[in-house]
Amino acid sequence: MKFVADGMLGSLSRWLRMMGHNVEYSISLNDDKLLALAKEEGRVLLTRDLELYKRSTARGIDAFYVDGKNEAERLAAIAGRFGIGLEVDLRSSRCPRCNTAIQKAAKTCISDRVEKNTFVHYAEFWECPKCGKVYWQGAHWPKILATLEEAKTRLKNNAGV
Repeated sequence: MKFVADGMLGSLSRWLRMMGHNVEYSISLNDDKLLALAKEEGRVLLTRDLELYKRSTARGIDAFYVDGKNEAERLAAIAGRFGIGLEVDLRSSRCPRCNTAIQKAAKTCISDRVEKNTFVHYAEFWECPKCGKVYWQGAHWPKILATLEEAKTRLKNNAGV
């Protein structure tokens, strides 16, 4: 799915990118640019700004007012509204930093770009062909999975199942 997010949703944008969604995000995009981008590219506008949400819907632009106290609540709300899965599939993930599709990287090709301990302890790596950032399922991975599980639980509870 294609989204454009306002400047208050950087963390959510990174989560959605990891989950494989194309999310345009920049703190330098003003409201008019966000609206134009959403309209021109058929993106859903994600915003925490109620006035921007109202402006977008008045112009016929698909928008979602993002509420919630934490990322799990926000992800559950978006998943419920748009029917998206709450998983990270590294075969389709996008770079959280620049939104480019990441690619599996040969371990030997990234040896000079990660810490020695990381290189020794992990076997699989992915990299962004645009910005060069290297990713792996490190110590933070259980927290990522826990947040997604919490979002799934919230989504299920909100659906009354």
